[in-house]
Amino acid sequence: MNASLRLGWRTLWRDLRAGELRLLIVAVLLAVAALTAVGFFADRLQGGLKRDARQLLGGDAVIVSDNPTPEAFVAQARSLGLQSAGTYGFPTMARADDAQGGASKLVALKAVAEGYPLRGNVQTATALGAPGAVTRDVPAPGEVWVDASLLDSLALKVGDTLLLGDTGLRVGRVITLEPDRGAGFMSFSPRVMLNQADVPRTGLVQPASRVGYRLAVAGPDAAVKRFVDWSEAQIKKGELRGVRLDSFESGRPEMRQTLDRAEKFLSLVALLAALLSAVAVALAARGFAANHLDDCAMLRVLGQSQRTIAWAYAFEFAVVGLVASALGVAIGFGVHYVFVLLLAGLVETALPSATLWPAAFGLGMGLTLLFAFGLPPVLQLARVPPLRVIRRDVGGLKPASLAVLGIGVA
Repeated sequence: MNASLRLGWRTLWRDLRAGELRLLIVAVLLAVAALTAVGFFADRLQGGLKRDARQLLGGDAVIVSDNPTPEAFVAQARSLGLQSAGTYGFPTMARADDAQGGASKLVALKAVAEGYPLRGNVQTATALGAPGAVTRDVPAPGEVWVDASLLDSLALKVGDTLLLGDTGLRVGRVITLEPDRGAGFMSFSPRVMLNQADVPRTGLVQPASRVGYRLAVAGPDAAVKRFVDWSEAQIKKGELRGVRLDSFESGRPEMRQTLDRAEKFLSLVALLAALLSAVAVALAARGFAANHLDDCAMLRVLGQSQRTIAWAYAFEFAVVGLVASALGVAIGFGVHYVFVLLLAGLVETALPSATLWPAAFGLGMGLTLLFAFGLPPVLQLARVPPLRVIRRDVGGLKPASLAVLGIGVA
């Protein structure tokens, strides 16, 4: 082994000075750079989509029910140390005062309490047409927040009174962004958001009222996972009617489909880059091996064994693969910022930081390409017969076997 390492270092230094490895290094470097650039961008995009998906839910998991949320779910969330926030909503009619025209409009009413929302932020404005600002407050008792379209329909403005059922509430702010609005039919109606303390005053909730209740929970991933597993087990018992669980994994199919399509597209791009890189590495390695046939024949004449030559070239390729892959990861990390800048108009929110997985993937893929497609033709150099020194027609490279190519593709 020591003889192989010494020979590997000497051949590596000689090939680097002679430029024999330049094409191979460039092929691996470009391959890893392309794969990691896509990988870093995909990793950040996936993180952003997961973050935004939780904002669309209003939490990490949500219990949706047709009746007030069973107390067992609230107690379970509390025992796991999770934050929780309950909301409920229903369609109803809102109208302006008779002195202001008395117009009415179907609205989607939502009653909230302190702590809403657990994920994401509501944005509100103090007047029609004013820019929205992030707020962590909820409507104060006696106040409602509404969509701008409702004010236009009822000819109202901020500060006027909106009539809901048996009471009138002052319009305090205009909602410009509601993260967990959803995509249901009632979401197309103007939103009216009020404090849960004001709902009894309106008299809108009656025994036959059709109200939808939501309990959102948020916290550490491990605790959320335990809550989700427990909730699914309770729901599957069949004792609870009209209760379902919405989460990033099991709920909101539109989120799941978006993430799946993005992952498939980015995986297809990475696969295409890997295939092109494999062809480039194979061609560069075959050219490298063809240029070293005479050298290896001379080494065999001087007494070097096939095993020593094979281990020497394996060591040389391992060093080249690690260095080229590391440089490719660094270049790919820089290039992925170009993707982010080019898509700045489509991806408006700031993406989270990338994880270390794309770097590990790039290093592994660089070594895989080199050893699977580059090393097989080079290992043929160990079998070059000493006779090639005087007969150049023997000991040529053989075509790669289908078995070797199949292993590399796999």
